[in-house]
Parts: sequence; C-alpha cells; structure tokens
Amino acid sequence: MSDAERPPLQGDELWIDLLRHGEPVGGRRYRGAQDDPLSEAGWQQMHAAVLEPELLTGVVSSPLQRCRAFAEQFAATHRLPLHCEPGFREIGFGDWEGLSPAELAIQDPEGQARFWTDPLRHTPPNAEPMVAFCDRVTSAWAALTERYRGEHLLIVGHGGLIRVLISHLLGLPLQGFNRLYVPYASLTRLRLEPGAEPTLYFHNRSAATRGER
Repeated sequence: MSDAERPPLQGDELWIDLLRHGEPVGGRRYRGAQDDPLSEAGWQQMHAAVLEPELLTGVVSSPLQRCRAFAEQFAATHRLPLHCEPGFREIGFGDWEGLSPAELAIQDPEGQARFWTDPLRHTPPNAEPMVAFCDRVTSAWAALTERYRGEHLLIVGHGGLIRVLISHLLGLPLQGFNRLYVPYASLTRLRLEPGAEPTLYFHNRSAATRGER
C-alpha cells in the first residue's frame, strides 16, 4: 500500500504495521527471555523489509534487542519517536529456552507436537502460561491504542506477539495461535477505527518468498 492508497489519517483511527524481527544469532530457536541479537542475515532481512516510513508517526518496540536494535536505528534514521513497551516482549518458553526445534524433537518430541497443536493447553514446562502471555500483550495493547489515537505506528516485535494481536483483533481462538504463519521480517498492517471492527489490510508482506515460523 502506498501513500496514495492509504487515505489521510482521520480522527481517532489508528493504523498499525506489525514487523517481526529478523533471524537472531544462533538461528531458529525457542527464545522468550533469551536476549540474542540479530545475526548478519537478520539485519539484512530487516533492512530489506517492505516498510513505508513516510506513512509513519512513531515506532514501538519490544525491549528485547532482536527487536529494539533495529527499531532504534530505524526511528533515528527517519526522525520518528520511539517507545519501548515491556508488555510486548516474547512469551517465556521455560525449560525450552534456547533449544532448537531439532534439539527438542529429540528431547521432547511429544511435548513439542502438543504445543504446536494446542498451545493454550500444552504450555512448555515452567513456561509463561499462554493465557498470562495473552493478558499481558492485550493489556499493553489497550494502553497503546488509547495513547496513540490518530496515528500510524510501526511495532517491531515477535512472532508470538503478532499472533496474539491478530487473534485478539480478529476474534480467532487462541488454540489456533500457531496456525498463523509469521516469518522473519514480515509485515502485517491493521486499521482500527472507533465504532467499527478492526480491518486486516495485509499479512506477511515480505521481501523473502519463504520464512521460518
């Protein structure tokens, strides 16, 4: 969507661009609190992301460095205000933190399969419960939408964050959380207008043709 395709901001409507971080150092792993930086490939993915800074009025980021480092750079380059939102950090994976899917397929194949089928009922051992994660994200979201009415924000966040927000706004069941495909450095756009249902304008716009969940 170009500037010509999006109408001028009006009243209290809010436009949101959700950008997932790029690949972190160490490749694909279960990362919640584990604060790995972006890899070289991850930086390349973020710089190739299909963004439209001329539309934006501000940037919001998870505090974790795989999101924050790019958000700080992007906001400074385009002279946009930046807010780091603690409530937007990724879900904590407990005993799975730092493990790759391949490693977990050896250590706990049944647990991994159950989690991807129904994460609401099959939380990883000692992990943040899915309900608590969703409550944390939606509480932060409610405060953000109240604070930034009439703006167009870029939110730099995590796959879990983006899945929760899309599920919350479109009324999708949490059991289907993992059915939403969110590759690295992909972009999703939403429009919120008071008195109307949220609108999903596009999902997973990406410079890459394929990604990793």
